[in-house]
Amino acid sequence: MSRHRRERARPADVAFRISYAPPADDTLAKMRDGDPFRDEMARTLGRDPYGHGSCAVKDERDRREATVLGAIVLYYVSGSVLTVTVVRLVPLP
Repeated sequence: MSRHRRERARPADVAFRISYAPPADDTLAKMRDGDPFRDEMARTLGRDPYGHGSCAVKDERDRREATVLGAIVLYYVSGSVLTVTVVRLVPLP
């Protein structure tokens, strides 16, 4: 038996919870397409926060940026608690 621990792969059906920091939540409340945006966040970053064309910010793997439904999203990934926290949201005109 190996002493090295392997990181177990997550099943494909495990989803990350999406939470919004106050500034991002305020922006979301003002968006005309808030409900479709939330649905798209769950469908994309909620299933694969390291995918969907996202990129690491300042070489920090868990600090990421992506474009979702025409909005720029800056977020952090907490893999241990399966949470994506949106800290900044910039809807494009």
